[in-house]
Amino acid sequence: MKKRVKVKKKASSARRLGRMKTKAKTRDRKAVSRATRARKKTKKKRTSPSRPGGAFQVSAYLEAKRKLVDAALEEALPRKDYFPAKLHSAIRHSVFSGGKRLRPVLLLAAAEACGGKKSNIMPAACALECIHTYSLLHDDLPAMDDDAWRRGQPTCHKVFGEAAAILAGDALLTFAFELMSKCAAPAKGTPAAAAVLDAIRVLAQSAGMAGMVGGQMADVDAEGQDVNIPMLQYIHTHKTGRIIQGALRIGGILAGATSEQLKALSLYGEAAGLAFQIADDILNIVGKMPQLGKEVGTDAALGKATYPAVYGLEESKKQALSLTEKAVRALKPFGKKAEPLQALAYYIVEREV
Repeated sequence: MKKRVKVKKKASSARRLGRMKTKAKTRDRKAVSRATRARKKTKKKRTSPSRPGGAFQVSAYLEAKRKLVDAALEEALPRKDYFPAKLHSAIRHSVFSGGKRLRPVLLLAAAEACGGKKSNIMPAACALECIHTYSLLHDDLPAMDDDAWRRGQPTCHKVFGEAAAILAGDALLTFAFELMSKCAAPAKGTPAAAAVLDAIRVLAQSAGMAGMVGGQMADVDAEGQDVNIPMLQYIHTHKTGRIIQGALRIGGILAGATSEQLKALSLYGEAAGLAFQIADDILNIVGKMPQLGKEVGTDAALGKATYPAVYGLEESKKQALSLTEKAVRALKPFGKKAEPLQALAYYIVEREV
């Protein structure tokens, strides 16, 4: 009897243990099921975000357009062994050292939103990249920011010397206007001469003393100074924002945009351009050298006027996002055609490079 009781107790314990294991397995299966549902839900959110342009494959779009711009630049620029070889080697070192080609991509996206053809507008896209690269060449010089690295490569003056870097920048600036003139080639669908002249005017204003160069001068003068908010906004909207806004306007002008479309592109470019520079300020603090391709912390070391220095890091992030949303709202007249521009606006503030 005792033996049976003992056996019975063992059997009962075994059953209890079996039931416990079964319950544990059931709990595990339910937990796995819940986790799977959560992952699916998260995945669904990622592929169907509610924000404008959120479902657009912006990385693929950027890469496709970058390849087109690079191919056009490769064809347009002289070979590196073309005399004088040092000049052309310095130019190619700087132009083809990497880069997102964001400004020419924005120009092309603006033209597409207005129904333009990239084959007629590609010279202007290349011109934008030439001017951007020239600005980096001069910006990296010891007289300005004295940077040793750009896009993960030694800066031009470190490789070829300061004189070659200055002249390479000069060459790219002037070559940009030669490229702009090629937008007027006599072919079907090519912009009218008046539109090309208007686009050249916008480019000159955006890059010159009323735009990027004026902003850079104010930026250099403000180093180590306590700047007020109006001066901070002037620096950022001019040294970076104007050329981005100009890219949008040029794309629209060459595509035959209406006055309403040009106004929308200008508002978008103004907000997105300022957001871009705020994002740059933030990346100079939180970014990593391998991703950025240049040294971080340089703004603080030089005493630069930046949004984080005035507003703090978190408030700067909020303002960049607010400007992005403002830029996207400006695109309402374009409807679905603005999807690439919407996605690019968010990319500008969420990028890691």
